[in-house]
Amino acid sequence: MVAWPLFADQFLNEKLVVDMLRVGVRVGVERPGGWAGEGAGMVGIEDIEKALEEVMEGGEEGVLRRVRAREFREMARKAVEIGGSSYVNMTRLIEYVSEYRYVKDDDV
Repeated sequence: MVAWPLFADQFLNEKLVVDMLRVGVRVGVERPGGWAGEGAGMVGIEDIEKALEEVMEGGEEGVLRRVRAREFREMARKAVEIGGSSYVNMTRLIEYVSEYRYVKDDDV
């Protein structure tokens, strides 16, 4: 993944993907731009080319990045299968909402 944040929480997402999960490459944006993205994400074509080359080839680190990405893919796949954490939590939410009864002010 090439991380190219423009505003808001995208910079935190970039940090997560690049520095913590280590499955992405930073394109080089250092700070958000002005209102409505003016000047946001300004990088040169060389920066984009470098990031894409690093993702596509990347040497030993690229191989490790792909291995980690496959591991996260498998974890995500298991989470949504029957019995997985996301499946169970969504089932619990649906059960909770379906059991919820709206109480009018007159009923209290």
